[in-house]
Amino acid sequence: MSIHKMIAAHPDVAGNLNEDLATAVRHAMFCSVICTSCADACSGEEMDMRQCIRTCMDCADVCEATMKVATRRTGSNEAVLRAMLETCIRTCEICAEECAKHDHDHCRLCADMCRECAEDCRKALQTIS
Repeated sequence: MSIHKMIAAHPDVAGNLNEDLATAVRHAMFCSVICTSCADACSGEEMDMRQCIRTCMDCADVCEATMKVATRRTGSNEAVLRAMLETCIRTCEICAEECAKHDHDHCRLCADMCRECAEDCRKALQTIS
């Protein structure tokens, strides 16, 4: 099942899907899961990874909240949607910076996903009036 199809099926969307926003929703979902997985992997590392764990968990929560707000199409609340996208962008940037400090595959993958999610949220933000 595609999140794009689900959002497009909403009666208030009426076939006018915001592709950039739907892509940001999709990648925010992925980013939340990847950050959660990275935090879990960090907890298994021998070195002190507390800051990375905290940053990943914060990013996972922000991405999930952003995805939930951006998925809702009944009515509108553009001010909140813009604020969530902006927060998601900044949180993903912070998480990518933290993960980039570590030489672990899970941190590299998480940093890549965070950068991608931030870029998608930037594109979506430009479509919200």
